Amino acid sequence: MSAGRCFSIYGARVLLGGLLGGLAGSAWAQSAAVQNPAPAPLPALAVRALEAVEVLGTAEETLKQAPGVSIITAEDIAENPPSNDLADIIRRQPGVNLTGNSTSGQRGNSRQIDIRGMGPENTLILIDGRPVSSRTSVRYGWRGERDTRGDTNWVPVDAVERIEVLRGPAAARYGNGAAGGVVNIITKGIPETLQGSLTLYANQPEASKDGDTRRASFGLAGPISETLGFRLNGNIAKTDSDAWDINRGHASTRTGFHENTFPAGREGVRNRDAAGRLTWKPVQGHTIEFDAAFSRQGNIYTGDTQNTNNYMHGNPTLEDLTKLVEENLGAETNILYRETYALTHRGDYDFGTSHVYAQYEKTRNKRLKEGLAGGTEGLFSSGEFGQAVLRAYSLHGETSLPGHVLGRQQVLTLGMEWVRNELDDANSMTQGFMGGAQVPGAVSMGRASKTAANTFSVFAEDNIELTADTILTPGVRYDHHSVTGSNWSPSLNLSHLITDRFTIKAGIARAYKTPNLYQTNDNYLLYSNGNGCWGAGGPCYLQGNPDLKAETSVNKELGVEYQGDALQAGLTYFRNDYRDKIEAGMVPAGGTQGTSANIFRWENVPKAVVEGLEGNLGYTFTPSVSLSNNFTVMLTSKNKTTGEVLSVIPKYTLNSRLDWRVSDSLGLNATLTWYGKQKPKKYDYHGKPLTGEATESLSPYALFGLGANYRVSRHLSVTAGVSNLFDKRLYRRGNAVTVNSPVGNLTGAGAATYNEPGRAYYLSVTSSF
Repeated sequence: MSAGRCFSIYGARVLLGGLLGGLAGSAWAQSAAVQNPAPAPLPALAVRALEAVEVLGTAEETLKQAPGVSIITAEDIAENPPSNDLADIIRRQPGVNLTGNSTSGQRGNSRQIDIRGMGPENTLILIDGRPVSSRTSVRYGWRGERDTRGDTNWVPVDAVERIEVLRGPAAARYGNGAAGGVVNIITKGIPETLQGSLTLYANQPEASKDGDTRRASFGLAGPISETLGFRLNGNIAKTDSDAWDINRGHASTRTGFHENTFPAGREGVRNRDAAGRLTWKPVQGHTIEFDAAFSRQGNIYTGDTQNTNNYMHGNPTLEDLTKLVEENLGAETNILYRETYALTHRGDYDFGTSHVYAQYEKTRNKRLKEGLAGGTEGLFSSGEFGQAVLRAYSLHGETSLPGHVLGRQQVLTLGMEWVRNELDDANSMTQGFMGGAQVPGAVSMGRASKTAANTFSVFAEDNIELTADTILTPGVRYDHHSVTGSNWSPSLNLSHLITDRFTIKAGIARAYKTPNLYQTNDNYLLYSNGNGCWGAGGPCYLQGNPDLKAETSVNKELGVEYQGDALQAGLTYFRNDYRDKIEAGMVPAGGTQGTSANIFRWENVPKAVVEGLEGNLGYTFTPSVSLSNNFTVMLTSKNKTTGEVLSVIPKYTLNSRLDWRVSDSLGLNATLTWYGKQKPKKYDYHGKPLTGEATESLSPYALFGLGANYRVSRHLSVTAGVSNLFDKRLYRRGNAVTVNSPVGNLTGAGAATYNEPGRAYYLSVTSSF
């Protein structure tokens, strides 16, 4: 047994003992405080009033007041409902955009949440504070992309109480994968009386080639007895795909067998979700929750292939494969099944509070088998389905202990965490050895399909009231990963009230991310005849690397806030010094035995940097009319070794909203999102500067919307509106990079790698009791 394996088992036993101890404590502990079975509402200040005595909050509560934190409420969601995916509303927060995980433009319409330009893989998604990892069951491609919709579409829109978006140092406390930020989706709690709702939603585009959306969801929750409560949620939704030929006539220049090809539009998705919670309060001050959820997501295929080579008729080598693309248009070619079970205990004692949970998450990723070599990577290799299975186990426990040091209030938080991820993906381990070659570290046939990794963590935070106006929050987290070893993540945050209206806030933290289970697996091979090989020396392989180091980032921010009677404003500078970012290697690690092919491996890039500005400006004109704005300006985003950009995101983003509360029943709003210029990547896959169409930026553009919400009665409400009012459409032209081959050329599309749908009308009706 390996040392890492022994360490992780020992860590799990230690933490499991703490979990059982916390649960057992509910049988005898007594407390004067009443525990709310729902997640505690976010405090408005770093201190909270309790019986006229100011009590300092925990470090977690204070950090949620940091400048890099935004809250989306249930009211926000109801007034401007997302069509299907919560990413539609999360993207409107400062520092947030939708983008791919690399600059390649591959899978360009599968955009996910990106925070401060660090990429979707550095955004940690949580549901009720527990990690979501289903997207990592999808194969990780040569350019760093996955064919996935991300993890923001597992919770029905109407089941959400609020969404917390944490950026920068405030997110580092959550550990692995939070270097960019955290999106914490908090579901609705259990009320004191029986309540239920049914919502019907429709989104109808004006253009016939844009996909429409229909969804229906219900919720039912309430008490069973004085100590028991329940909650049930269900959701059925369908977002249709764009027309298969929506981008015909808009593609980048293509020649030879690629002449009639064009990139696909947005895929559709079918959702089925069911979730339940049972809450038990055995004694005052203690709550035990059991959660179970099951979801099914199936795509509606619209012709996308990783290299946009979908219709190469006349090419005898690839024609049979591209026929599979045509045959599956409108069909489900990938289906994800996600099931989770969680047990949570929250305790309120005389000496402090505790929060403990255990979660099991299983994702079955069923999809048509795909190629792993060159231009056929991501292209269907047969009409057969394969399946990858990801199992994720999480144990987490923490306790917060209020006290005094030198007469000043403080709240000390101590915690432990153990996470294990197991992946079984036989289909991604099937790339053969070409021409009789031998690849060191991998066998030619029957390669192991299973891989796993464990992380054991301990952390401590202390929220210290230095003065009545100053709060200091130091913290440290230690993580031991079974592959990359140990990591220390210290943090320090400060909040100082300069005057009654001005507050200055600053933070610095070291965040980190471990390699994914594909990057560290030396049985995971990809192949290229030369077009994908750095330096144009082909053929070559890309092989997993178990010697990778974890990515780290020193995240810093400095902000000032103003809170007036009518005016609210804030400005924050942020900088992330990114170390050891993992990318496909540029220097051969060796050669194959028996042939002249080079072997590249995933490797750590020494240095990269991301910096920018975030701000907000709000003004209340009258009690019924208000304006809110937030903006982001990206100053730097580059790999310091190559000079390449890290993400293709707008130079600036402005989100504005004007609200008019006409009456207690009627509200109107107007929205604007303005995206700045988006510059594409600079170099092709050989390391040479891009030329021609591949260098073209995406010009600034704006999206306007109008909305209205009307409460017909206590039991019926209606929301309606129009999005993209002026019908500003974008068409996907292809992938970012030019690829030339003997059978024809695919010219790069620069930054024009995704579709922006046109004008659409939406209507939502909710009946509740």
